[in-house]
Order: sequence, then structure tokens, then C-alpha cells
Amino acid sequence: MPQPGPDGSPKRYRPRVIRIEPAPGTVVALLLLIGILWLFNRLLPVVLVLVAALIIVGTVAPAVRWLELRRLHRGLAIAIVFTALTVATSLLITLTVPSLIDQATSLMDQEPELRARLAGWLAGSNLTHPLAELLRKVHSGDLARIAATNAFEYSSRALAICAYVLSSVFLALYIAIDRDRLRGGLFLVVPRSHHIRLSRVMLNLETIVGGYIRGQVITSAFMAVFVFTLLKCCSVPNALALAAFAGVADVLPYLGALLSVGAAVAASLSRGPAVIMVVLVLMLVYKEFEGAVLVPRIYGRALRLPSSVILFSLLAGSVLLGVVGALLALPVAAALLMLVEELRVELPGQQEQAEDVEIREKDDRGEAEYERRAEGMPAEQAAAIAVEISTDRHKEETQ
Repeated sequence: MPQPGPDGSPKRYRPRVIRIEPAPGTVVALLLLIGILWLFNRLLPVVLVLVAALIIVGTVAPAVRWLELRRLHRGLAIAIVFTALTVATSLLITLTVPSLIDQATSLMDQEPELRARLAGWLAGSNLTHPLAELLRKVHSGDLARIAATNAFEYSSRALAICAYVLSSVFLALYIAIDRDRLRGGLFLVVPRSHHIRLSRVMLNLETIVGGYIRGQVITSAFMAVFVFTLLKCCSVPNALALAAFAGVADVLPYLGALLSVGAAVAASLSRGPAVIMVVLVLMLVYKEFEGAVLVPRIYGRALRLPSSVILFSLLAGSVLLGVVGALLALPVAAALLMLVEELRVELPGQQEQAEDVEIREKDDRGEAEYERRAEGMPAEQAAAIAVEISTDRHKEETQ
């Protein structure tokens, strides 16, 4: 209740006015941030193509370096590696796509018979009887119309994805060939006192990308071997093609599980309900095993990420950018943690340890050596010296 004033009348309070007057610099920075975010959103496909190209370069860099150590010219080494990748991709497509098309055509021809058999099997139980009635009402013509309606949309998306993939490959080829000039231009922009740290960041990024690709190859190979063994034991036709398809689909988080399980179950429809249930259950069990055991251990060792960070990164990436975000989530998370370590970012509550002092002293010695060796040299040669110093230090730390 309001207190009475001196004359006995109720005392009135004036409303308190809070004024927010941001500084001009803050307003300009906020507008620039909004403009950058808008431009990033508009150029997102271009950014994704660049990121994919850098991932390809980081993946093939160890193979190119290995060939260079065997006294091959860098251009010839790049040609050999990219040719090998092209041949392997072509063989994989040749192995899987025709068999999958033949099997899909066969399934479409057998669809009425398979649907009737499945409906009869579901009608034997009161719990699944409504599903049997629903299957009997579905006609092949309805499925064909739905497929024809969505065919154009899916084909246009497939062409766009192929165009982006080819653009990433060619951009990666140009980056790999012109590596020294591009690296020199980057070092020319960054202050000279940060060249050693920049070279360490680039070396660690290459390690992260290589570890991610190796982990993906391992999990995809395990999936392909498991699917091939399972389908062979169940006498399902085209087991090799389906195994290759499952290995490739395993690259896609979440969606890959649906594709691989769906393809395996569809291929086993002609073998009867018992084989269908065995394939379905074992595929689901393996996917749980892969998600709970293989992925955290393999990627955790390669990327030095805890299991909780791996799961959170996959969820965040899929929510923000869908399948592409899920694919890039793990290397991006590992790169962010690496940048926090390399740039010596002090997190809240973090106390300096003796190891941090030792690392800082090594940084100072490396920068002093770089200044001595790179004095008066052009940017390309100075960048090569910085990378050499960082590589030697990385080998010492690894040993």
C-alpha cells in the first residue's frame, strides 16, 4: 500500500525510466554481424562446397605426401591419388547400382504377391489384423502414381547434389595443385608472430579430417561385412550389392540406418516371414551396437572427443543443417576444441597448469626459430619453414 504524504494524502511514486543507449561501435558491430550471418545464409551452398573440398584435400594429403617421399613429383602424386579415388568410386557404382535397379524392378513385379502374403501373415493375429486390412486396400497403381509424382523432385535434387559433389572434387584438385601459393597467401594475411601457431592449426586440422575419414571408412566397412555375412547366411540374393549399398549408406547419420535396414528387409521378403524377422532384428541390434559402442570408440580415439560430445554434436548438426550438418558435426566439434587449445583460450574457472607454461615456452622457442630462419624470405618459403617446424614438434610430442 502507498505510504501517506506529509499532508495525509497518499504518496505517489514516479515510474522509473531505464534508458538503453548502445555505443555507436556496438551498433555497427551488431549490424556487421547481422550482415555476415545473412551473407553466410545466402552463400551456404558455396561454403559447404568449400568445406567439402577442404575435407577431400585433408583426406588425400597423407597419400600424396607418402608418394612424394618416394621421390614422385607432387603433380604426379596428386594425379595418381585422384585417379585411384575415381576408379574406386566408379567400381563401387558399377557394382551396386545395376544390381539394386534389377532387384528394385523385381520387387515391383512381385509387389502384389508379396503384399498379399504379408497381409495374410498379419491377419493371423488380432493385434495386427488392422494392418492386414490396410495392406489389402493399397493398390499398385497408387504406389506408381506417388512414385511418378515425386520422381521429378527427387531427380532435380539428385542432379544438384551431383553438381555440388563434382564442384567439390574439382575445387579440391585445384587447392591440392596450388597448395604452396594458397598457403603463402594465407600466411601473408596473418601477422608474422602468429605463423607458427597458424601452421600448427593447419596441421591439426589435417589430422582431424584424416581421423574422421578413417573412422568413417572403418564403420562403413564393418557395416558392409556384417550385412554381407547376414544376407549370405540367410540365402538372400544380391548380398554383395546390398552390402556395398549399406556401407555407403552408413555414411549418412540416422538416414543411413533406415536405408540399410529397409534395403536388407526388402531383399529378404521373398525368403518368408522367419527370414524377414531375423534380418530385421539383427540389423536393428547391429545399428544399436554401432551407435553405442563403435562410433564413440572409433571417433573418440581419432578425434579425441568424449562420447557425450559426439552424441551432442550429431544431434546439434542434424537439427541445424540436416544430413549435411550431421556429416560435418564431428570434425567441426573436434576443430573447435582444437582451436580452444591451440589459441590458448582461457575458459571460465580454468587455472593455469605447469603443462601450459611448458607449452607456452615451446611456442616462444618455435617462434624465435621461425623468425631467425624465415627472415627476408617470401611468403611461400616462410610458410614452408613454419610447417616444417610445426611438423617436427608434432612428431616429438607424438613420440
